[in-house]
Amino acid sequence: MEMSDKVVLITGASRGIGAAAAHRFAKAGAKVVLLARNGERVADVAGEIGQSALAVPCDVSRYWEVEAAVSAAVDTFGRLDVLIGNAGLIEPISHMHEADPEAWSQVIDVNLKGVFHGMRAALPHMLEQGEGTIITISSGAAHGPVEGWSHYCASKSGAYMLTRMCHKEYGERGIRSLGLSPGTVQTEMQREIKASGINPVSQLDWSDHIPPEWPAEALVWMCGPESGAWLGDDVSLRDEEIRAKLNLS
Repeated sequence: MEMSDKVVLITGASRGIGAAAAHRFAKAGAKVVLLARNGERVADVAGEIGQSALAVPCDVSRYWEVEAAVSAAVDTFGRLDVLIGNAGLIEPISHMHEADPEAWSQVIDVNLKGVFHGMRAALPHMLEQGEGTIITISSGAAHGPVEGWSHYCASKSGAYMLTRMCHKEYGERGIRSLGLSPGTVQTEMQREIKASGINPVSQLDWSDHIPPEWPAEALVWMCGPESGAWLGDDVSLRDEEIRAKLNLS
């Protein structure tokens, strides 16, 4: 997929899938705008990429920060073609009767409201252009309950519905909306899951997880026409046919 002259904004870009995606989109020729709460770490990622990258410290749970970051992207590079809603939390993992209400709500603020904030800030620019792609990092947890993950499952199922809503409202106006369900990935989140000891996912070995470069490859592919059959829905990297399309094995 050729991304020259395209501008891609990625949330949660300081590590894991977000950082891998930043490198992959830049390799494809895109300008990349990298958002994360950890300004120093996201600046390091941008520094690795070079002049085609812009780092913007941003807490996606605060709409005004996301709006300012999108404006910075447009002011710097002239447009916004792709939004990758990747920022996400899973801690604290706990059963519902023991969950801390404030911490539970913070996961909703980042994983669900953060996705909406990105869409809300990006859509006016994309609609003015007459085109744009919005991809949200989804999860199997969006479609089924997982013990100890009430906050994560609720937030991811809500984000999945936002993807469907975005497609319903703007699919005929040039906006491509879809989600990527990557499966389990070798990121810091998996270390947190492992440490919890709750549910079968925490029992998986590190070698059972895919590298973050796989979802990064999928995200670039999803910006092209071949992913059209999944608009308004999730692409799953558990699907062997998808892996074969992307030569991932």
